[in-house]
Amino acid sequence: MGYMNVLSLFFIQTVLLVVLVAETKAKVPAIIVFGDSSVDTGNNNVISTLLKSNFKPYGRDFEGGLPTGRFCNGRVPPDFISEAFGLKPTIPAYLDPQYSISDFATGVCFASAGTGYDNATSDVLNVIPLWKELENYKDYQNKLRAYVGHRKAREIIRESLYVMSLGTNDFLENYYSFQSTRRSQFTVRQYQDFLVGLARDFITELYRLGARKLSLNGVPPMGCLPLERATNIMGQYECLQEYNDVSMEFNGKLEGMASQLKRELPGFKMVFTSTTYDAFSQIIRNPAEY
Repeated sequence: MGYMNVLSLFFIQTVLLVVLVAETKAKVPAIIVFGDSSVDTGNNNVISTLLKSNFKPYGRDFEGGLPTGRFCNGRVPPDFISEAFGLKPTIPAYLDPQYSISDFATGVCFASAGTGYDNATSDVLNVIPLWKELENYKDYQNKLRAYVGHRKAREIIRESLYVMSLGTNDFLENYYSFQSTRRSQFTVRQYQDFLVGLARDFITELYRLGARKLSLNGVPPMGCLPLERATNIMGQYECLQEYNDVSMEFNGKLEGMASQLKRELPGFKMVFTSTTYDAFSQIIRNPAEY
């Protein structure tokens, strides 16, 4: 079983928890996605950036064996989530010109590979910042109202499951990069707090715009990602424990923020999961099982 399949299973478990704790029995009408390459279904294909995956070997396990802009061999977690809820097996990218609001009404992805909570992170590789993902979502809401009417659109917006997955790039592509100015502005713990504040503001705005069910994903053990290990020459190419510690601490702060928002926002159902970290760590400890 590959990494993405394992990760997908954990995502599905997470969103099922969201539904289980919801006080409504309404069926989830759509999956709406924000984040980075862990959930991008092709938005980077149509923007001016070097960070793309619309070439082989990407997509070799996707239907037809074609690269789609997903940063994996086949589908990404939101695709599996959509299928698990009885919706379509793949979620279209909002900027993909081959799709329209009729496709987006049951699921849409605003994510952009390389982005983060911090606007400065998206500047590194000229990708879509999180605030622009939100602006695209507002545009989507307007199109949805025109397509299905205000009452039905309000129902879709309220009952949909929202998925957020990002944060890794803020540290690896921004804070810890040689050209970053963030390390002169923040200690790593201060930067974590800064990012958590941005995440809180984004989620609060989503709530104001009508979202009521959210699955927020934590970051993986960043020190064990392939590039970090490959460049850890002095550490004999092992995981960088410093980065892993930052991941765990950041996840803990995100979880605390999520718990606080659930208390503050009436009717808001949110689940935070750090299972990305746990799943990745398990694969590294027991590679023969995968």
